Amino acid sequence: MMVDGVCHCGAITVEGEIDPGAVLICHCGDCQTGTGSAFRISVPVSGTKFKMTGKPAIHVKTTAESGNPRAHAFCPICGTPLYSTTIGDGPQNSYMLRVGILRQRRELPPRSQIWFRSAQPWVTAIDGIPKSDKEPPP
Repeated sequence: MMVDGVCHCGAITVEGEIDPGAVLICHCGDCQTGTGSAFRISVPVSGTKFKMTGKPAIHVKTTAESGNPRAHAFCPICGTPLYSTTIGDGPQNSYMLRVGILRQRRELPPRSQIWFRSAQPWVTAIDGIPKSDKEPPP
């Protein structure tokens, strides 16, 4: 499936070909901290099937369990997380693209969850939390 997306401010665009069945939720502590939320939703894309305009900022994070360095890309203007990949110059073999930036995100439900041992205990109970179709009045 072809996907495309843009950061919050529009400075960086991405496109690529993904397998919709590979969309996953990661509950690890690094992803919780990196998103400021309870988890991150990503999908792998081959380096040969990935295109980007604009120049992201890169933060190298050594992953907690493996100890491997990982490059996390984000927009240097608005801070939108874009992808993560292995360390190195030039195009990489694969990228973990952040689903939230993709225009097709509604069509990309997660198919698996990893690092569930680190999931927040309330994450499976969000369906029972009261809902509003838009921001409620003050």
